[in-house]
Amino acid sequence: MKSSFWIPFAAALAGPCLAAAEAEPSRVLTVGYYDFPPAIYSDRQGRPQGPLVDITRRVIERAGYQADFRGLPSARLYAALQNGSVDLWPGAPGKPELRADTLEGRETLADISLNLYHRPDTPPPSGPDSLRKRGVIIIGGYNYWPQVNKMLHDPALGIRLHRTATHTSALEMLKHRRADYLLDYEIPINQALKLLGMEKLPHIEIHKVAIRFIVSRHAEDSQNVVDALDSAYAEMVAAGEDLSLPEE
Repeated sequence: MKSSFWIPFAAALAGPCLAAAEAEPSRVLTVGYYDFPPAIYSDRQGRPQGPLVDITRRVIERAGYQADFRGLPSARLYAALQNGSVDLWPGAPGKPELRADTLEGRETLADISLNLYHRPDTPPPSGPDSLRKRGVIIIGGYNYWPQVNKMLHDPALGIRLHRTATHTSALEMLKHRRADYLLDYEIPINQALKLLGMEKLPHIEIHKVAIRFIVSRHAEDSQNVVDALDSAYAEMVAAGEDLSLPEE
């Protein structure tokens, strides 16, 4: 009698333990980013903000993981991808310095325009030769598309580069004729124009930059991670979920 009495009691105790063992927590992926407002940036408390944060978190959770965002300057972010201390970055593919240490996703989260802006009274550039000996404002810490970097540093063109830390200061420099042109991305410039109460500037598009999942090869099961993220994104788009970035 005693043994038969204890069997259901023991089973009742074991049940929750077995269930707890089966419900293992989701793996946490460390997501690196650098400030690219308003798409993704750190607020004053250092917390990640912006629609790209929301999109990235939703896709990661759909793929069966959890996200831990870490804001870093661009050079430190690249180093973290190279040594595996950051698992992934929702950023631009094709970075030569990251090629050996990362895997690039297939799915494009967004396309962001890199534009060359000018004042209304400045003639629009007609090609690289029209920038010869002219001043171009760029944002410090940004690493542009390789062909754009090559143009900016071409000694035959002799472009005078003026670096600044913020998009608003870049617009102020252009406004006060510190240089002839401003090279910057459309999304942050549109936000900066609003903050300054300025009208939109004439510009030409230099390059369209794709945003994809860039996964460190040093992350555990890196190929499985990038495949899972791509699959989750494709499933969400097919289901009609809105994963687009605001235009401004």
